[in-house]
Amino acid sequence: MINNDPIGLAVSDYLAGEKNAEITVESNLADDDFIPVAYLFRDESEMPEMEQVALQECKGRVLDIGAGAGCHALTLQKQGFDVTALDISEGAANAMRQQGVKQVLNQNIFDVTGKYDTLLLLMNGIGIASTLHGLDRFLEHTKSLLSPDGQILLESSDILYMYEDEDGSVVLDLNAGYYGEVKYNMKYKEQESGWFDWLFIDPAILEDYANKHGYTFEVLYEGDMGNYLAKLTLPQ
Repeated sequence: MINNDPIGLAVSDYLAGEKNAEITVESNLADDDFIPVAYLFRDESEMPEMEQVALQECKGRVLDIGAGAGCHALTLQKQGFDVTALDISEGAANAMRQQGVKQVLNQNIFDVTGKYDTLLLLMNGIGIASTLHGLDRFLEHTKSLLSPDGQILLESSDILYMYEDEDGSVVLDLNAGYYGEVKYNMKYKEQESGWFDWLFIDPAILEDYANKHGYTFEVLYEGDMGNYLAKLTLPQ
């Protein structure tokens, strides 16, 4: 296994019996966080309502982008969907195959071809766009992946609240770029991802970018912490 695949090693260890495994997440925005690997293996009954709504909205041939350990792909597969699970992590892809996910792609999203009725991006999956500039590239590429009447279902968050002072005022460095562009580094045992960009985008700006690329935009669900589920479609 390659040395910069902490998620891949963690999910492999979990399947091998290390049920208390945790991934350390460093960021340039907050203190270190920890992801219990077990969370990546939850079944449908353990998923938050937003994820359940997204799964109910899926239709046709589905591409689960950034599928991780495959919990969403497995749920859809059990429901009879033609679902392909995509993840750039080699270890995650192997773990999904080990669990019985029938169609797995170990690729970068920009190398994917084919046509899908639903592109699914849960757990802030649109973060893979990395930056606002990357979002332009992503929304242009996904046009080539969507079948007529296809849809993108994506989860993101407005993280402006993370910049609030105790008095409720917000302090932003306007020279630092968009506040939702965050840098992360993930660690697990001897594995480390290296620092990478991850995008959190507020719904108003996402709607602007969606419209710019010809998509219609709709918020399907709003959570309690600025998180939301959106649907993007290309009018026929």
